[in-house]
Amino acid sequence: MQDEPTATELVKAVADFLRNDIAPLIAGGHSAFKLRVAINALDLVTREMTLAGDSDAAENARLAQLMGVQGTLPDLNKALAADIASGEISLSSPGVADHLWQTTMEKLAVDQPNYASYQEELRRDTVKASS
Repeated sequence: MQDEPTATELVKAVADFLRNDIAPLIAGGHSAFKLRVAINALDLVTREMTLAGDSDAAENARLAQLMGVQGTLPDLNKALAADIASGEISLSSPGVADHLWQTTMEKLAVDQPNYASYQEELRRDTVKASS
């Protein structure tokens, strides 16, 4: 693909078309359900294309700092899991709880941004930041 529209813009445009132009034409039933599933999948892909690169890089940097080594995200996650399983690292180890919390929040931003508990935590973070 060349310049414009980007892949993200194309996927978002298809989701918006289905949501705004096609969904109102489908009264209900299994077809409406499948349409909602398709729209949700396109929305998730759009969020992943937009957010996942930065959150993966941040997760990798946190893991490299925690583990004291450089590596790929999957390899560092496996190493962390192995260290937790062996008892070498625990939730009380410096930086672990913060890393796990931040990673969870970043994954929810992609996967379930409307999840009520996620939204509440975002509001708390905004209040903390403005204090």
